[in-house]
Amino acid sequence: MSFWWDNKWLRGTVALAAGCAVNYLGDRLLGVRMELWWGLAETFTIPWVLDVFLVPFLAGTVVGLIYGLGGKWLCYFPPLIVRAWSYITLMDISVIPQGASLLPMGWWGFFVILTMEAAAFGGVAGEILIKRTYGRLPRHLVHKAYQRGASSGGDREG
Repeated sequence: MSFWWDNKWLRGTVALAAGCAVNYLGDRLLGVRMELWWGLAETFTIPWVLDVFLVPFLAGTVVGLIYGLGGKWLCYFPPLIVRAWSYITLMDISVIPQGASLLPMGWWGFFVILTMEAAAFGGVAGEILIKRTYGRLPRHLVHKAYQRGASSGGDREG
């Protein structure tokens, strides 16, 4: 990796932007507006379930892959950002389609928590895929606390 990519703030910003993009594009490709209530049978469809569970999982995986160690904590935010933006635009800017109504804030919050938990599973999966957290290397070779001692030579005999 290059030196500029070692900056955790830059990596975090890129990871958040990529996670939000994956989540937003997944919403648009599936054509689902999670914030709208169409009735019981018309709301809870297969695309809706994919939009609530699979799309945030993929977004969390992208965040975990980009950010690395700590991506499992950062991956909670892309679904929250995208869902909040979508809810606010439907509430204030956009027009609610005929036959639909905006979900009450309590139900919307419940569904957002579901998407954030799916993203958390994706964040852990992203960390596992790049093996920055979980792997077969001994902890003293990976953990930052041991990095200084290892570079000084330690107790190796010459």
